Amino acid sequence: MNIGEAAERTQLPAKTIRYYEEIGLVRPGRAENGYRDYAEDDVHRLAFLQRARSLGFTIDECRQLLSLYDDKHRASCDVKALTVEKLAEIDRKLSEMHALRDTLATLADSCVGDDRPDCPILNDMARQPLA
Repeated sequence: MNIGEAAERTQLPAKTIRYYEEIGLVRPGRAENGYRDYAEDDVHRLAFLQRARSLGFTIDECRQLLSLYDDKHRASCDVKALTVEKLAEIDRKLSEMHALRDTLATLADSCVGDDRPDCPILNDMARQPLA
């Protein structure tokens, strides 16, 4: 099938599919006319990538997951370890976002929000050292 059909079946833009090919995540065959020719296995692989990316896995992590998927002698503990690591990363980010939200809420609460130029939010930002 051509790239348009593969894109439609996987809900991925053709540009993304070309990128995945460029970085070696998929390797479609070529038709006699030189166009990409996606087989069912390619479409399955693309759908796998689409799902893994939607779960937050990076390209490199997707490469690892595909390698594990292709390895019929893999240990499921390797897949679980990668997933647990991703989960810990998401938990860290959530914690950072909650702390950021709390800081912003405190700043917003400290500001009267009237017509006067004095602004505790800007004053707080001006006091923070550069990282």
